[in-house]
Amino acid sequence: MTVSSLILLISGLVLLVMGGEALVRGAASLGKTIGMSSLIIGLTVVAFATSAPELAVSVGAAFTGSPGLAVGNVVGSNIANILFVMGLTAIFGALLVKVQLIKADIPIMIGFSVLALALAADGGFSLLDGIILFGLLLAYLVGTIWFARRQTRRGIDPQLAVEEVLSEGAGRLTAKLRATKLRSTTVDLALVGLGVAMLVLGAQFLVSSATSIASALGVSDLIIGLTIVAIGTSLPELATSVIAAVRGERDMAVGNLVGSNIFNIGAVIGLTSMIAPDGVAVETAAINFDLPVMIAVALVLLPLAFTGQAIVRWEGFLMTAMYVAYVIYLVLAAAEHQVLRPFSAAMLGFVLPITALWIAAVAGYELGRRRAKKTQRETRNDDAAPPPELAGPAPETRVT
Repeated sequence: MTVSSLILLISGLVLLVMGGEALVRGAASLGKTIGMSSLIIGLTVVAFATSAPELAVSVGAAFTGSPGLAVGNVVGSNIANILFVMGLTAIFGALLVKVQLIKADIPIMIGFSVLALALAADGGFSLLDGIILFGLLLAYLVGTIWFARRQTRRGIDPQLAVEEVLSEGAGRLTAKLRATKLRSTTVDLALVGLGVAMLVLGAQFLVSSATSIASALGVSDLIIGLTIVAIGTSLPELATSVIAAVRGERDMAVGNLVGSNIFNIGAVIGLTSMIAPDGVAVETAAINFDLPVMIAVALVLLPLAFTGQAIVRWEGFLMTAMYVAYVIYLVLAAAEHQVLRPFSAAMLGFVLPITALWIAAVAGYELGRRRAKKTQRETRNDDAAPPPELAGPAPETRVT
């Protein structure tokens, strides 16, 4: 491992973050300029653009013969989004979880995770698997847009944060450049083109440097994809979520991360499998361990979200600690360290069961408390209603 590989890795990460930011801003503003509603932009353009770093890295890895990096990037990014990004964000302030997320989006994320494992069980993602994943993503988008439009017609703001994306950092220079529709369109197209170019170049830097580092350290592309590359491509989500939590927009972070995970599986794995000449091969280690961990992490989010429809600070610390333990396991497994066996035994025999029981107990307590509140409300309503004999005679109906 040389210094040039580390410089190339850092440069790739910086280009991915900056390219994703430029693409989101340019695409969102361009959509507004050509008359697209904020609703459609938020659910399609912005949501897809935030997964652009993962897509660029996975496609580049698949074409350069590093399938482990392509799969590890997506799986590691999904695990990092929930445990690391969401956990770290919750430490800065409790995250609110909307009922729609608990009833629809989180179960859909779990369903996509289970489907990914099922499709990869034969050793990889084929062209047909990619079509299935991407087709289901399009169906999810259509359903989400339809539901959001219904909410808008009812006067409920879906809060897709498109206006915040466009207004952040808008100073005098930006306002001057966007003074006319032609200027605005030109700036937006330039941002989109610059963003795409930076993403492509950053992905090439990241894939080549990560492969070199993996070879120098004697570990697989999968491990590098699950750790360094996954955290790197999750940096935009981390920055966005922490800033949203600090600003008090605590309901945005959870929805953005859940949506990003759905896009990572449906769009990144789906499109990569469709574009790659021979599909995307999946290592046995990923099928036996990492993909099940991704499913387990998605399942953990559901009971956590039940606790007062919020992810509070202690849950954030718990999730962050779980991610640190996961990364430690990957490092020990890659190095084949002698501590791996007792560490695994402690995690499987003590830490994970206790954590699962604690989460289940908290979720059960919260559900019981909700039922008790609902019963109390129904009892108060029954007591407040007058008995039939005191309600007075029914009004007479005249026939004319």
